[in-house]
Amino acid sequence: MKIIPVIDLKNGVVVHAQQGMREKYQPIKTNLCQSADIYKVIAAFLDIYDFDTIYLADLNAITQQGDHDNLINEVLSSFPHIQFWVDKGYQKLRKLPYNYLPVLGSESYNDENIVDLKAFNNRFILSLDYSLAKELGAKSLFSRQDLWPDNIIIMSLTRVGSSQGPDLAKLNQFCKNYPDKQFIAAGGIRNIDDLRTLKRLGVNQALIASALHSCAISRDNIQNL
Repeated sequence: MKIIPVIDLKNGVVVHAQQGMREKYQPIKTNLCQSADIYKVIAAFLDIYDFDTIYLADLNAITQQGDHDNLINEVLSSFPHIQFWVDKGYQKLRKLPYNYLPVLGSESYNDENIVDLKAFNNRFILSLDYSLAKELGAKSLFSRQDLWPDNIIIMSLTRVGSSQGPDLAKLNQFCKNYPDKQFIAAGGIRNIDDLRTLKRLGVNQALIASALHSCAISRDNIQNL
């Protein structure tokens, strides 16, 4: 099981994501890290485990209210040994730092522009985004397997930061229907038991923030997985 810590950036600081209500996100202050500074949050994550991948969401860019491009570029340069999965909404193919892997989320695309994904030549992470049971963004992207890369996030936004547990039924359905793809759980993961359950379903990667910040998942837990 590969655990990928999540960082949500808003207005220059790391915020606590809760159920997709982005206008209400506040700077984090947790058991793990008392600071909302991105460098201190990354350092706190690396104190738990030597993670080689971090998911980074630029909420300003996703909501089309500016961006953190300069800060993100500085962070990528400061941690060259870490691959960053960067979600900044709609993205066009461009020259990227070697440790930048774009996350292209369905909520930021529509049925008219999803063909733009082909330009990335499968070098991206797809995020299929849900709010409750509702598909967000480009509806046809949820069935257009010709546009899917190997790694696909199943993002349950209403479970993010909620401690409701992952959407096991949806993840199980995707794993059974598309056994040639690697699915990544996102939203609601509470503890090591959730991770073991996901692993039994065939989900071998998970995006986690709250359970790391609350110390519900420890170094020993990660090593045992």
